[in-house]
Amino acid sequence: MMYLDSHPNVVQWGSEELVIPYRSPIDNRVHRYFPDFIVKKKTPEGKIDTVVVEIKPHAQTRPPVVINKPNKRYINEVMTWGVNEAKWKAAAVYCNDRGWKFDILTEKELGIKF
Repeated sequence: MMYLDSHPNVVQWGSEELVIPYRSPIDNRVHRYFPDFIVKKKTPEGKIDTVVVEIKPHAQTRPPVVINKPNKRYINEVMTWGVNEAKWKAAAVYCNDRGWKFDILTEKELGIKF
C-alpha cells in the first residue's frame, strides 16, 4: 500500500471497494467477490488505466495436483481452487467489459521471499 501511495503514476487506489458477482461451483449460487485492490494509474501517454488486482500465494494460483486417494486437505484445495477460478473468471469478464485489466500477483511478482 505504501508503494501505491508513493508511486507517481498512481492517481487513485482502493482496497476491497469493488464488488464483482460470481457463481460458485460449490453451491451454484451467486456470491460477491471483493478483489484486493482497484488502481487507477496514468500511462506515459497521459491516459488513465484501471487495474483490478488480486494478491494470492503462488501455490493457490494453480490447480492442485491430482492424487489417487483424496484426503480432506486435497478436497479443500480442490474446492478453494474452484471458487478462486470462478472469481477470477468473473473478474476478467467484468474488467474486460469496462476496458480494465485484471491481474493476479503472488509473492514472486511482489519480490517477497519466505
